[in-house]
Amino acid sequence: MRRNEEARPHALPTQARGRPSFTTGRKVATAASSGLIWATMGKIALQLKATLENVTNLRPVGEDFRWYLKMKCGNCGEISEKWQYIRQMDSVALKGGRGSASMVQKCKLCARENSIEILSSTIKSYNAEDNEKFKTIVEFECRGLEPVDFQPQAGFAAEGAESGTVFRDINLQEKDWTDYDEKAQDSVGIYEVTHQFVKC
Repeated sequence: MRRNEEARPHALPTQARGRPSFTTGRKVATAASSGLIWATMGKIALQLKATLENVTNLRPVGEDFRWYLKMKCGNCGEISEKWQYIRQMDSVALKGGRGSASMVQKCKLCARENSIEILSSTIKSYNAEDNEKFKTIVEFECRGLEPVDFQPQAGFAAEGAESGTVFRDINLQEKDWTDYDEKAQDSVGIYEVTHQFVKC
């Protein structure tokens, strides 16, 4: 990470030099001068893809919905071994009066304090017309913590595509879910759930 130096016009991308992406030289320099070294990484979107059978409007429910992630430190590249979850309802103050985040965490390897914030306005449902296509369902504001893996679990809901029957507390941990729509007298399901992260 460059400290106390201006960005050069034709410098190689930070990632190509083995440094964390999204680094902003000016912000790092300012933080360094005040004794607070931290990385600004930008927004990262979580995209979902699945095969929907007779259901639509697949969505996370409530501010207590748990987004299970594995995170990478933008400073040293250390990746968490265990799944960690973040929720909209959680708000942790950042040092130096820089606002708040859904999670603030000190890296066990380099001791850098990093954070990540759920951007609630970006949460979207996955619908029948999105079937078997990647679609962004949420974006994260990343300040040193980069999500590298996602494990969907309980807390999703969906509706019958024709009947409107609501299916609650859908658990996608096994990447597949099946049920029966009594109103439509037909089977419903969500299959082959996968994901990817993209930089916004």
